[in-house]
Amino acid sequence: MTLSRRKLLRGVSLTGAIARVGLPPLAAMFNTNGTAYAATRGPVEKRFLLWFNGNGIPERYWIPAETGSNYELTPCLAPLKSVKDYVHVVSGIDNVAARLNGQGNGHFSALCGITTGTPFNGHGATGPSIDYTLGKTIGAQYRFHSLQIGVAQESHSEAVHRNMSWAGYERPIPPEMIPHNLFDRLFGTKNESWVGRKKSVLDLVKDDVADLTPALGAEDKARLDEHLTSVRDLERAIASLPPDYGKNLKEPEDVSDLTDYPRIAKIQSDLLVHAFASGQTRVASYMLTKCQSLTRFPWLGLAGGNRHHDYTHNNAGSPEQQRIMRDICRWHVEEFAYLLERMRSIPEGDGNVLDNTACVFVHEHAEANSHKCNGLAVLLAGGGIRGGTHTKSHHGIGDVYLTIAEEILKTKPAFPTAREKMSAIV
Repeated sequence: MTLSRRKLLRGVSLTGAIARVGLPPLAAMFNTNGTAYAATRGPVEKRFLLWFNGNGIPERYWIPAETGSNYELTPCLAPLKSVKDYVHVVSGIDNVAARLNGQGNGHFSALCGITTGTPFNGHGATGPSIDYTLGKTIGAQYRFHSLQIGVAQESHSEAVHRNMSWAGYERPIPPEMIPHNLFDRLFGTKNESWVGRKKSVLDLVKDDVADLTPALGAEDKARLDEHLTSVRDLERAIASLPPDYGKNLKEPEDVSDLTDYPRIAKIQSDLLVHAFASGQTRVASYMLTKCQSLTRFPWLGLAGGNRHHDYTHNNAGSPEQQRIMRDICRWHVEEFAYLLERMRSIPEGDGNVLDNTACVFVHEHAEANSHKCNGLAVLLAGGGIRGGTHTKSHHGIGDVYLTIAEEILKTKPAFPTAREKMSAIV
């Protein structure tokens, strides 16, 4: 049996609501070598993910001292141990556009520059972000050209704080930060029977599952069963969140229950992995914390009144503050590592989902206290990227995107500050 990579299980409720459940990568979708799609004979396509964290890093705890394949993971990068072979640490990257006009408070220009390659004009970015640009090309034939996903519910008043993705001049694309809403977007229109998770979307597609299962081999039956179980687990995880999560936020700093942030991050990561694995999109952005992040971290034992941005500036050079920044940035990397591990766990063709997904992890600054926009440390991981090494570079962030786009995604996006490809990273 040959299956289309984009086949969806479908069902309709009594009220007319449509449920759509994407399939995982099944052996029946690929040729016998797992190197091409069986239905179209086309190659297994690569994906792109841009991951963002607000503020910057403590360089002494984040950037490895050694270059090459024998580098030691620093305290901030320690969570990458299980996926180190997939990860390429690149330090010394320049955010050229952040310095083009000097407007804003340093945070705004940094975010606009690193995601769009254009300067902040006092209101927002002046061009499209790399994820939107790629979504218009490599993602055009998919259900979602690109997905914008967020976690932190900080309620900054300015659009540039809250958005890493832009469709063009002063046109932000807000990330979906509420798991309930992202689930409904991926799996179907809202219906009371599953919005409250009292029932499952799987109930509506059971006839499609029953029709498909007999034609699958034993390996694919096991993969499908594991996939459907993970969908139900996601429903239960979302149902366990506070019922008012994300509602009634007030300006400027009111947030939902901060203790839920790590749980929200993992649910959002699981939903993103589902979207990638089920062939619903090839491009996504993931905003773990906002620009100039004001997140508090009670789960790290930081129960005082300080927020992330406070820690980056208030006596930032002291040993105590540096250790606090170390722990905060290690949590960022823990969440990124979780996402990489989830993608690696799903077989796809002759490899896994991570093998076919090029990931870029960026911060808005290097050393946060000085709002440093050169010497940035970037994590690259996944499909087509040379892993297990650390490279010191003098390239710009646009060169990173250009290399991944041309060498891995086989497309040529226009990114204003790109100058030359980086042979070291692929």
